[in-house]
Amino acid sequence: MSMIRTILAYAFLAALLVLILPWFILWSLLRRNASAMYRFSMLALSITMKIAAIKINVEGVENIPASVCVFAANHASNLDPLVFFPAIPRRISVLIKKELMKIPILSAAMQLAHFVPVDRGDREAAAASLDLCVRYLREGLSFAIFPEGTRSPDGRLGPFKKGAALMSIQADVPIVPVAIAGTQNLMRKGSSRIHPGKVTVHFGEPISPAGLSIDRRNELLAQLERAVAKNLPQDQQPVR
Repeated sequence: MSMIRTILAYAFLAALLVLILPWFILWSLLRRNASAMYRFSMLALSITMKIAAIKINVEGVENIPASVCVFAANHASNLDPLVFFPAIPRRISVLIKKELMKIPILSAAMQLAHFVPVDRGDREAAAASLDLCVRYLREGLSFAIFPEGTRSPDGRLGPFKKGAALMSIQADVPIVPVAIAGTQNLMRKGSSRIHPGKVTVHFGEPISPAGLSIDRRNELLAQLERAVAKNLPQDQQPVR
């Protein structure tokens, strides 16, 4: 049954991408506003998860500040963006692989949405991407990121990279720690099959960078790691 639901979920998402999303992209480009396209995309992800029989429990929404912030979550599965991004009650930007910017039309839409391409293999390019993130944060656009930088091989929380802390300190905006529990069992690394089940997305209390300089970023990073780990189940706790 899970294979049938997986096929239906992928077919639904593919149909929307091919038949409907291009019209939203064209509308957004003409209007120079990505809001409608973004809302449609989040709705599409939510419906896809329902087709796959994944029940998403969202906790701690009251912890999200009214101001601009960085949402930082653990990364245990390819399902994480599909359950995480729609759970955020505001428009956000994300970091994307630079290769996606080579896709015609879609690249223009992602630029309009202020998605930021990143090349982790090029330090100068990565630094430029970070500067662009900080600029968008200062302009009022929140970000959602996975500070581990890659998916966990076993679902357990891995060490965080410095980008989240740098964005928070340089833009002077709080970080909201987000714990995503359960996705590692529903879509395992190396598999495209989606298993039905429950996922919890927990928004923790925001962490302020006030009074911290760049050379104290590790303090903020350690605090963020503890805050995310605190709301993860035992089988996703870091080993270290």
